[in-house]
Amino acid sequence: MIEEICIRAKAASVEMAKLTSDAKNTALCQMANALEANAEKILAANQADVQTAKAKGLKASLLDRLSLDQKKIQIMSKGLREVSVLPDPIGTILSTWTRPNGLIISQVRVPMGVVGIIYESRPDVTSDAAGICIKSGNAVILRGGSDALHSIIAIGDVLREALATTNVPIDAVQVVNSPERRVAEELMGMRQYIDVLIPRGGAELIKTVVEKSHIPVIETGTGNCHVYVEEDADLEKATPIVINAKCQRPGTCNAAEKLLVHSKIAERYLPSVIPALRAQGVEVRGDEEVSRIVPYVKAATEQDWYTEYLDLIIAVKVVKNLDEAIVHINKYGTHHSDSILTKDFDKALRFIKEVDSAAVYWNASTRFTDGNQFGLGAEIGISTQKLHARGPMSVQHLVTTKYVILGDGQIRK
Repeated sequence: MIEEICIRAKAASVEMAKLTSDAKNTALCQMANALEANAEKILAANQADVQTAKAKGLKASLLDRLSLDQKKIQIMSKGLREVSVLPDPIGTILSTWTRPNGLIISQVRVPMGVVGIIYESRPDVTSDAAGICIKSGNAVILRGGSDALHSIIAIGDVLREALATTNVPIDAVQVVNSPERRVAEELMGMRQYIDVLIPRGGAELIKTVVEKSHIPVIETGTGNCHVYVEEDADLEKATPIVINAKCQRPGTCNAAEKLLVHSKIAERYLPSVIPALRAQGVEVRGDEEVSRIVPYVKAATEQDWYTEYLDLIIAVKVVKNLDEAIVHINKYGTHHSDSILTKDFDKALRFIKEVDSAAVYWNASTRFTDGNQFGLGAEIGISTQKLHARGPMSVQHLVTTKYVILGDGQIRK
């Protein structure tokens, strides 16, 4: 089954590379219309997934990611339309130069070819990934989590039916409809057909794909994100930022999982920010100094500093200074999103330069690390590695380049 899907995707990718921007944009708008027209069908499939997940005891933050409603369908549809109006990266000439022998050399953006996405139980990833891949001239193979299987299949069917009315080949979007692990592992071995594989989900999923894939992998998603409150921070602004970073959607990879507080303000700030977090239902875990100041918090373990909770849990640590905060973040973080709250420009600049993360913030919530929030359109994931792309990945990142060389009879001597 998997090889057949890959063969069809490879053939579709050849056709995708030939398409005009207008053809791709028309298809994206048709896909958006189809999502809206088939909302009831998608929501019915999603309700089946949600009921099964509830029976299995899936935690609330993950249920939030799994659940769809009319508003989310509208957001998915809007995302496709926003992608349709983005500049088409394909065919862009990055640079051109002429060699002494008269050869004219250009570096041009081209599609990657076939993109494989392995993701967990977020049905909206299906349309986001499909839209970004089509706009960037790629075919895509989507393998979602078992908890969202009915939803993903329904969305995939709707998108493919829409493509059947356009010039985009229907096999440019394909959904793997088996939840079996062996099928995912078979997909990871299809190097002769798939050009890049992108895992989107928790640490365990990403680790599995990186270790087992024979295809080049772009790592995305794991977010052990930090907010560091400096001694000179505006504390009236700090607490709303901390609450937003942790609580607005705790199951997302850009939610804050750790709070670091400068020792000089710990006695003053912790007794106010911790109750504020607890009032939002957050379980607070703290180091020895935090526990001394606020005795009712749960003691944090060494493992806590490494953990991405994806839940209403946060670990809090008192640090001596900016140096210790930077060392802590670079040791325990996942190079995703980290924020410093300070009035001092020089401290902020040091944090920005020395924290080794895809996104670093000054006086803002980490929740903004998102393709849409950055003005990039929908995203296919947030890369936490350094090769090829880093941070939110959208249309302009799912491309590669080729050199085009124009000659007039030159031969190498």
